[in-house]
Amino acid sequence: MEDRGKNEKIDFKKRKENMCNSLFEVEHFLRNIKDISKGLKLYNIIKR
Repeated sequence: MEDRGKNEKIDFKKRKENMCNSLFEVEHFLRNIKDISKGLKLYNIIKR
C-alpha cells in the first residue's frame, strides 16, 4: 500500500468508486465463466 504522510487524508469517495468498479468487474468475470461453463456442457452433450 502507499506510504501516506500524517497530514494526507484518504479520499473515501474515490476509494468507494474504485471498490464498486472492482466488484462490478469481478461480477462480470464470474458471470462470463458461468456462461462458458454452460456452453462447454452443451458442447459435450451435442458431441455425444
